Amino acid sequence: MMKKGILALGLLMLVTSCSEYQKLLKSDDTAKKYATAEELYTQGKEEKSNKKLRKSIRILEQIEPQFRGKPQGQRLSYMLADAHYQLGDYFVSPFEFERFQQLYANSEKTEEASFKEAASYYYRTPPYNLDQTDTKKAMEELQEYLNKYPQGEYADQASDMAAELQRKLEKKAFEIARQYHKTEFYKAAIASFTNFIADYPGTPFREEAFYYRFNSAYKLATNSVAFLMEERLKEAKTYYEAYKKYYPEGERMEEMNASLEDINSRLQNF
Repeated sequence: MMKKGILALGLLMLVTSCSEYQKLLKSDDTAKKYATAEELYTQGKEEKSNKKLRKSIRILEQIEPQFRGKPQGQRLSYMLADAHYQLGDYFVSPFEFERFQQLYANSEKTEEASFKEAASYYYRTPPYNLDQTDTKKAMEELQEYLNKYPQGEYADQASDMAAELQRKLEKKAFEIARQYHKTEFYKAAIASFTNFIADYPGTPFREEAFYYRFNSAYKLATNSVAFLMEERLKEAKTYYEAYKKYYPEGERMEEMNASLEDINSRLQNF
């Protein structure tokens, strides 16, 4: 009986709370809306309550324009942007943070807003095998933050994020080139791996790129008609030498030495 009473009381409080919130939304009491929005935002952030954050956003969207350019407007504008950020609304939060910086360029929250704007783009980047437009945009925004605040509070975090996105772009380019190799479009593979090596000198995929370029050239040569084979075998040898120059103890050296023996054997016939 007591449990039912407690449940009923809780339900009544919830209904009353919802009713009061709806009345507040319809009212003209700006001061109460301000206080309630701030309370819901603070509680929502601390409790990780999406419901409270969404409720705060509804009020903030109503009253923020009324305070724009005023001291209170700075706080409201930041809360609105950050509430979206805390909810994971990363398609909305960067625009709200950008607007905050434009309106309140001298705010003590400007650096944090700049970082969170960039981080919003970071968090919405797709897996490497999908279109990387958002990834490139995120890298631009992170770099912009680092340019503004090279010693900033979030500089290390922004640098790590940018490095992670760089690896994602490298992975994308590498897998495109390797797909040409897998599907036996060896000319395209050679060109793609050559471009990849030039474009990403510090990539962790560099050794594999040198190997696949050689292997593509080797397979292209050995599957060529006779009058093209000699030139292509010699080209494959140059790619072998390039790999050996940078990776004399590389993981692929034994396999590539075996391929080189076959290349030299074939060249003796010319």
